[in-house]
Amino acid sequence: MDQLWAPWRMTYIAKEGKPEGCPFCTKPAETRDRENLILHRGHSCFVVMNLFPYNNGHLMVIPYRHTADFTSLTTGEQSETMQLTQHCVRVLGETFRPEGFNLGMNLGHCAGAGVADHLHMHIVPRWGGDTNFMPVLAETRVLPDALFAGFDRLLPGFQKIAGSTG
Repeated sequence: MDQLWAPWRMTYIAKEGKPEGCPFCTKPAETRDRENLILHRGHSCFVVMNLFPYNNGHLMVIPYRHTADFTSLTTGEQSETMQLTQHCVRVLGETFRPEGFNLGMNLGHCAGAGVADHLHMHIVPRWGGDTNFMPVLAETRVLPDALFAGFDRLLPGFQKIAGSTG
């Protein structure tokens, strides 16, 4: 069985001096979408590139409303989360041509959520052989593309959504 390891995420999870407040609330409250890697702003959710990605093109769909309770999502939030997740898969497929995807939410800190108090859906593109020895032996991840280069490649696919402000 292949496994996707991301030990560098512990640096983020355990990082001392994290900024105050929820990053999923503070970032969309700002107007610097490119700097904050926000690709799309919807009615109840937004799409952002993960600042600590598991793989190139790692996106997240996040409700604006601050909640950790999956069962509290409104019908509108549920619907937009899934519609945007589907759009992310489509855009990533057209842009990066992955061979597969991991989709999911980590509910709670013990389940692996780095930001446990604000729900977010992960969309991680995958390629055969995208896991290797570098993260395990050298604590170094190999991402062949810079975050902002990926942002620039993905943005046109999100500007196609009616009302996008990305």
